[in-house]
Amino acid sequence: MKTAREKTQRRAQRVRRRLKKFANGRPRLSVYRSSKNISVQIIDDVTGTTLASASTLEDKKAKGSNIEAAANVGKLIAERAKKAKVTDVVFDRGGYLYHGRVKALADAAREAGLKF
Repeated sequence: MKTAREKTQRRAQRVRRRLKKFANGRPRLSVYRSSKNISVQIIDDVTGTTLASASTLEDKKAKGSNIEAAANVGKLIAERAKKAKVTDVVFDRGGYLYHGRVKALADAAREAGLKF
């Protein structure tokens, strides 16, 4: 029987495997959600480097694990992506449901100018 951690990793790998088929060289917007915080990175899988990152741990306004905090992190990552000259990404929800905080982060990033 698989543990909860193994099941989560399998879901995340399933999502990433599908994204690689449709990425066409675009960087990946990867989301990590814990019970207390949410963080996001823009990763270039070709070179294996992180182009931009944002988290509720670093932003004073976005403290906490609520939807408003996730939306603030979405705006912050979009601003940092523009500075890194990244406009088009592939959204990697990382095995999490596209609901609640993950959806709020994605919507805020889209409103701030990221395309996915």
